[in-house]
Amino acid sequence: MRVVSLVPSLTEAVAETVPGALVGVTDWCTHPAGLDTTRIGGTKNPKLDRILDLAPDLVIANEEENRAPDLAALREAGLDVLVTEVRTVPQAFAELARVVAACGAPARPRWLDEAEETWATLPPPERRVRAVVPIWRRPWMVLGRDTFAGDVLARLGVDHVYATHESRYPRIPVEELLGTRPDLVVLPDEPYAFTADDGPEAFPGIPCALVSGRHLTWYGPSLGEAPRALAEALRAAHR
Repeated sequence: MRVVSLVPSLTEAVAETVPGALVGVTDWCTHPAGLDTTRIGGTKNPKLDRILDLAPDLVIANEEENRAPDLAALREAGLDVLVTEVRTVPQAFAELARVVAACGAPARPRWLDEAEETWATLPPPERRVRAVVPIWRRPWMVLGRDTFAGDVLARLGVDHVYATHESRYPRIPVEELLGTRPDLVVLPDEPYAFTADDGPEAFPGIPCALVSGRHLTWYGPSLGEAPRALAEALRAAHR
């Protein structure tokens, strides 16, 4: 089986489960470390000719991370393209099982069972907090409705302010964000690389949690670590 992955988290899942299956990955595929595989460009601007040259049996993609015209072009060229949709944690587990099976996994991987068990046995949050969750600045963009990251946070006791917004990633001026009076601001390090010096200063007087974007937005082996890593970062913001 020859697989091209257009999604960093799926790259990690396939690399961990079906070693040797990946023949092409994006420039943003950073896990597992040291992955020595042909790079085919970005998630939004893959080099289609390079993918075709690799002659994959399967291309794995995501309806949010990849552009529909690129996927259509690959299909028109005769390639088999599997497109995932992940908006919730349970949906992530179902789609991961589908992907690794399609990539030739002989059985459901242990890491997937362990991650699903971790999320299924989470204790109820001790309290719930309201949060703003920026994913970009210049302009400011935040989590809106129907997002995987929003579901992850909700299961950890964090209700983000724009969960019912008509847009999934609305652009909201920082003045309006401040006006919502959140208990917390959650700042991931991707897609925008928020840091202690770039982000918290825009929200004076409000606790800011700097979190791993991989643990917040990736669905793959990192799901097993995500509850602990995110919970630690959220607690640290209130110390």
